[in-house]
Amino acid sequence: MARAGSKSAGGTPATVLLERAGVPFTVRAYDHDPAAASYGLEAAQALGVDPARVLKTLLVETDAGLGVGIVPVARQLDLKAVAAALGQKKAVMADPTVAERTTGYVVGGISPLGQRKSLPTVLDSTATQFATVLVSGGKRGLDLELAPQELMALTRATLAPIAR
Repeated sequence: MARAGSKSAGGTPATVLLERAGVPFTVRAYDHDPAAASYGLEAAQALGVDPARVLKTLLVETDAGLGVGIVPVARQLDLKAVAAALGQKKAVMADPTVAERTTGYVVGGISPLGQRKSLPTVLDSTATQFATVLVSGGKRGLDLELAPQELMALTRATLAPIAR
């Protein structure tokens, strides 16, 4: 996997982080359709990738504050499971406006990498079944392909079964 330059990668905070860390990644861009029902499934289809390898980044709110759950786009985040993985009793989906303000990204383009604020993160355990996974690159129509172990290291993620 070749590392892409920031100009070709769109220069998002996610690509800048990967470049600074020296992590190999591949930029996977596609033409985003604003009418798409699911941004993640749109990415999987447009890029010809198994939806199990394409991950979505979801923000949750717990009594301890915000957290991040990363799950395959074809599945849903199990709120009880992510709460438990974060050491909390319950979690609810964060308000989209709060998610955008906290991460610095727009909904549908929230990357787990290069967020404005470092948040406790949980990666669904299925991600490690693959040599590489795809996550949002920080804007709609831009995904980044990298090893799940690198994703875990950069986000300091906990690995747990949080998808249903």
